[in-house]
Amino acid sequence: MEVGGHSDRIMPTYEFRCKACGAEFTKILTMAERSAGDISCPKCESMEVDQVFSGISVKTDKKTW
Repeated sequence: MEVGGHSDRIMPTYEFRCKACGAEFTKILTMAERSAGDISCPKCESMEVDQVFSGISVKTDKKTW
């Protein structure tokens, strides 16, 4: 993706909750990795996880104010 004259790779942050142990964790994944669905809990290694939806956070290199 071309942004501001340079090529930047956007990596969304996803939040998950494990159905097996209840652990909540965050992963930074490409959209392709997220679509693949191979997400496991870092605590118990279960593949039974749900995505948790929360607010949005945006970080830029430039000050906008």
